[in-house]
Amino acid sequence: MKIRILFCLLICLVFLFGEDYEKARGEMVRHQLESRDIKTKSVLNAMKNVPRHQFVPENQKRNAYDDRPLPIGFGQTISQPYIVAYMTQIIDPKPEYRVLEIGTGSGYQAAVLGEIVDSVFTVEIIQALAERARTDLKENGYDHVIVRHADGYHGWKSKAPFDAIVVTAAAEHIPPPLIEQLKPDGKMIIPVGSPFMIQNLMLVEKKGESVRTTSLFPVRFVPLTREPR
Repeated sequence: MKIRILFCLLICLVFLFGEDYEKARGEMVRHQLESRDIKTKSVLNAMKNVPRHQFVPENQKRNAYDDRPLPIGFGQTISQPYIVAYMTQIIDPKPEYRVLEIGTGSGYQAAVLGEIVDSVFTVEIIQALAERARTDLKENGYDHVIVRHADGYHGWKSKAPFDAIVVTAAAEHIPPPLIEQLKPDGKMIIPVGSPFMIQNLMLVEKKGESVRTTSLFPVRFVPLTREPR
């Protein structure tokens, strides 16, 4: 009898916290995104659907829907929800898109992209994070998001070209391989600047063989880690 009571209490707690997460996610979308400049319906729906608490460490789940980045280990972070939504909106993703993400981290940005587009290819240089993200993405139903453990500076040439590229770590310059792997009329969003300093979030637009860059606003991202040379 005691075991049955404890089991029922456990189920109730799981159900209760599940409802709390859903409520928190809805409030996040209303207060952090819709109240700002996130207006694209597909992006808002993606942010409503992706369980952000499933992509953070256990000790950060209670903070999963806060308006701030969170640590995920190995000196890395999961970006603030607004930044994830903004970077997704700015590339204007369509269902038929092939998107490359550099800096998988927790897998959350890849999951948001995976709610909208057919194919997501994401590269993470830290093997433990790549393996964890691969597991979390699969367990949450994102089988069309493919994770690779590699140096993201070089992109993913065998899967190119890409309709859009999202870089979630700060590079000191825009990596030429990423520009090469971007389709004509494709877009890339990338933070550019010195490590551990204020960087600029840059929009890169490829028009035929020409490339146009636009500085959007200052940001602070962890640096783009490279393999030893």
